[in-house]
Amino acid sequence: MKKRSLPALLVLPATAALVLSGCSTGDAGASGGDADGGAIAVVASTNVYGDIATTVGGDLVDVTSIISDPSQDPHSYEADARTQLAVSKADVIVENGGGYDPFVDTMVDASGTDATVISAVDVSGLDPEAGHDDHDHADEASDAATTDDHDDHDHAAFNEHVFYSLPSMAALATAMADEFGRVDTANADTFTANAEAFGAKVADLEAQAASIEAAHDGESVAYTEPVPGYLFDAMGLVNVTPDAFSEAIEEGDDVSPAVLNETLKLFSDGRVDLLAYNEQTSSPETEQVEAAATDAGVAIVPVTELLPEGEDYVSWQQSNIDAISEALGK
Repeated sequence: MKKRSLPALLVLPATAALVLSGCSTGDAGASGGDADGGAIAVVASTNVYGDIATTVGGDLVDVTSIISDPSQDPHSYEADARTQLAVSKADVIVENGGGYDPFVDTMVDASGTDATVISAVDVSGLDPEAGHDDHDHADEASDAATTDDHDDHDHAAFNEHVFYSLPSMAALATAMADEFGRVDTANADTFTANAEAFGAKVADLEAQAASIEAAHDGESVAYTEPVPGYLFDAMGLVNVTPDAFSEAIEEGDDVSPAVLNETLKLFSDGRVDLLAYNEQTSSPETEQVEAAATDAGVAIVPVTELLPEGEDYVSWQQSNIDAISEALGK
């Protein structure tokens, strides 16, 4: 089973046990509000997108986040009947896209819903076919770090963790406001104003990232998985993790001894300033990398793919920026 692409959906019949794997800010079975004057029914693949939908829609939307438990691995999700029911009754569905949460499309197809599906990847304008460029300094960092053939950061696989792309999330909020306003025209101005307020907060986060770039542009970092890649890009930080390592971890494959040894040497040789460690997935190889960073005195910044309990999108990313800034000694 691949870890990066969430596994195929298990669609249960409507008579199956109704146990929701995620959590909802409203009733997962609530009907849409475009026709009867109730709240707009929104289904989001994760609580990251559910939170942004709630921020834009306020009490005018009823949001179901399919996956929202920070201890739950999004890459091993299996849907249930209640979630399928929520999808069938939704007015708007928000997914990450880019191969990250294909279970959403499976449920949409199975339900026959005519809800509008908003894809964060599509809204972002990023091109999944073009791969992900780990910053303009990738070539020089690669030359300085290693001469191994596999260390080709300019041709790394597309990084579908677009929720760490700040401008993409501001654009997503705007897209949500537009769609909510189409469903509920009487409150279109409210949705637009909420999206603009969210965008202003995200712009402040972008300014903080730019400030870190001014002080640390070109510094080398590593990660167990490319979860914070877009945020690192915004800060001018250069990922020097061997692609063969992070890709194997993403796919749930074994890491070759040679690649693991090269990754561990990043820390023993003092070539990186911090390690971003995905707290939601681990393996013997990532645990060895974490131990190597600890032994070398390299700062470790934990990252997640879901909102931690008690956080909203802005506070979550603020915490990430603060942790990275502290780790870099800004």
